Amino acid sequence: MSFLDRIIARLIKSQQTPVLGEVRADGIVTITGGELLAQIGAARQFLRRLSLHPGDRCGLLAPNSIRRVAMDMAMQSEGLVIVPLYYRQAAGELAAMIRDSGAAHICCGDEELRNSLREASPDLPPSFLLDEGFRRAANSEEPVQALPDSMPVTIVYTSGTSGEPKGVVLTAGNVAHVLDCTDSRLNLLMGQRDEPERIFHYLPFSFAASWILLLSALSRNSLLLLSTDLNRLPDEIRAAQPEYFLNVPTLLERMRRRIEEQIAERGGIIRKLFDRAAKISVLGKTGDSGVAERASLLLCQAFVFPKIRMAVGPRLKALICGSAPLAVETQRFFQMLGIPVLQSYGLTETTGPCTMDDPRTVEPGHVGTAISGVEMKLGANDEILVRGPNVFPGYWKRPESTAQVLRNGWFHTGDQGEVNDRGNWQIIGRLKNLIILNSGHNIAPEPIEENLRRQLPVAEHVIILGNDRSYLAALITGGLTEAKASKAIDALNRDLPHYRQIRAFRILQVPFTIESGLLTPNGKLRRDAIGERFQLDIEELYRKRAL
Repeated sequence: MSFLDRIIARLIKSQQTPVLGEVRADGIVTITGGELLAQIGAARQFLRRLSLHPGDRCGLLAPNSIRRVAMDMAMQSEGLVIVPLYYRQAAGELAAMIRDSGAAHICCGDEELRNSLREASPDLPPSFLLDEGFRRAANSEEPVQALPDSMPVTIVYTSGTSGEPKGVVLTAGNVAHVLDCTDSRLNLLMGQRDEPERIFHYLPFSFAASWILLLSALSRNSLLLLSTDLNRLPDEIRAAQPEYFLNVPTLLERMRRRIEEQIAERGGIIRKLFDRAAKISVLGKTGDSGVAERASLLLCQAFVFPKIRMAVGPRLKALICGSAPLAVETQRFFQMLGIPVLQSYGLTETTGPCTMDDPRTVEPGHVGTAISGVEMKLGANDEILVRGPNVFPGYWKRPESTAQVLRNGWFHTGDQGEVNDRGNWQIIGRLKNLIILNSGHNIAPEPIEENLRRQLPVAEHVIILGNDRSYLAALITGGLTEAKASKAIDALNRDLPHYRQIRAFRILQVPFTIESGLLTPNGKLRRDAIGERFQLDIEELYRKRAL
């Protein structure tokens, strides 16, 4: 039975049970397994009227919603290769991906999205609106297309931190293996139970890990609740009352900052107790702790932390985090509150996860052990190499790019890492981001950027520069003063060797955004684009220092 057959079987079994919902301002709207099957059936009939055939590519450009999920499942059931696209990405970039994929049709979430594509590129294939696919009722239990392991099911375009995005072909075998591994780890977290799991989700399904979570939720006994307004995220999380949900580090950093600010506003004895407890649990200064710190931790565990957990999510068993490095202090912070943060590491090319934390043996600062059936090792320059049934067969129509990363049976991730004697992995940074000073020193910028952001919580983004230069410099965005930035950099530099110290900085008034092309769709820095956009600022920054 394929992963798609298992999902359909689960929906049939849940005919009268809610399986999917949307968290809206006026409440939560859910549909049962039977209702979702009916929507999938209607969309399948519509796709057939477009004369689409198994193996045809079809673009899917829409925000997360019940109908977007139904259309996704309908495309899979018809044997189409889904090309998921991020609706907030620049229209020109979207048009380039659609042309590259050779999509036969494009499904657009609304008229505005369709018009923006037409303006960017009039020569694109025909498009239809998402709602058009659900105007007629249909048989809800038609057989799905057979999915041999080698059959492509999606082409997911990489985020393009440098260079053009490439289409990652993922097969039915890739997806099936990762879903089995995800299911196994979630069973460890949730245990044996009869009632459905409650899952909240806000990340776009155009990202591989996000899509894997969707398929996992649909194949498990769960209720998946979708965000409909990122501006209301805290309210949506409270309404959904999830037991776990997938996160990027940015949200967890914001959640931590909000909790710390609320504690600071209360002041008094609560703040003193909290700060002392954090000294032990978050900063890890157990050796410096005295009776007051240990007593504060016990009091907080009894009276303060339970109230915070209730405010964050009364049912929450864990926060799952991936896509970028998470500050170890933030992971310890939630651990202190009694909310485990389970990390995962992977890439689009590995169908999402290569590693996942085991809920029983979480080690802060690490991203877990390799999932079942997957081998990982270190290559030259401590590059992480991966092989296993989760590794993609290649990039769409790019044999040269495929040959560069798939060598001798191993996928070369481009990430630097470390692994301890327990097989637990730690991610250092991207090899292509490595800064080489003209002194010959090699420096991974990500740990320095992460530490400076921690020193400057009001900073939105930090990027470290210095390739072919004599020292490091920083560009910082966000509402902060030069005095605060200077003080934080001085504090950071005290613990760094001379060649890793930041010698100059500039605060930019222009934010880094996805729309401006300075961030990837999943929020990572587009370093080449930032360097080009702010070239004059960078040159002036180094020139002034040289004088």
